[in-house]
Amino acid sequence: MHTTVDVPFSDTRAADLAWSITHPPVAPLATRTVRLAGARVELRVLGASHQVVLDHGTARLVETVACLPGAVGGLPGERAPRVPGVARHHFASSVRCLDPAEFTARTTAVRDRLADRPDALLATFPGDPLAVTALLATAAGPVLHWRSWHAYPQTGELVTTMSTTVLSPPPPGRETPGHGR
Repeated sequence: MHTTVDVPFSDTRAADLAWSITHPPVAPLATRTVRLAGARVELRVLGASHQVVLDHGTARLVETVACLPGAVGGLPGERAPRVPGVARHHFASSVRCLDPAEFTARTTAVRDRLADRPDALLATFPGDPLAVTALLATAAGPVLHWRSWHAYPQTGELVTTMSTTVLSPPPPGRETPGHGR
């Protein structure tokens, strides 16, 4: 799904982003909900940032990549925190500073690849067609993957993240209505 959000692109940069799995959900500019492997996965664009809200049985994971108040900027290269109700969670990120031609090519490729996918959310911002925040969620059995792309045309930075979550089976009879299979 491709949407243009109604807020102008704000000048930010990759170094301002932080990662969290403890930040509460934030009102999104755009959302897309997909069901994968018996889980409800909500992809949320928050501007030049994102959240993924995963509900599976009684387990909930809220992963945030954003400019968070009080957080020290800079994304971790990798993290593998323990998350209650999830067998395993792994996060990885990279920041690439690209020349204008490569930045345009890569951002355009992301836009073209995700624009019509039912498991993706692509948001562009008024004023610059290369100001993009995009998310894609997929599954292979009980293993969920989601990727994000944050394109900052004013600095030529392309931030990518990849999260992998291995779902734990919910205890019998403990599925939350609307969040289970």
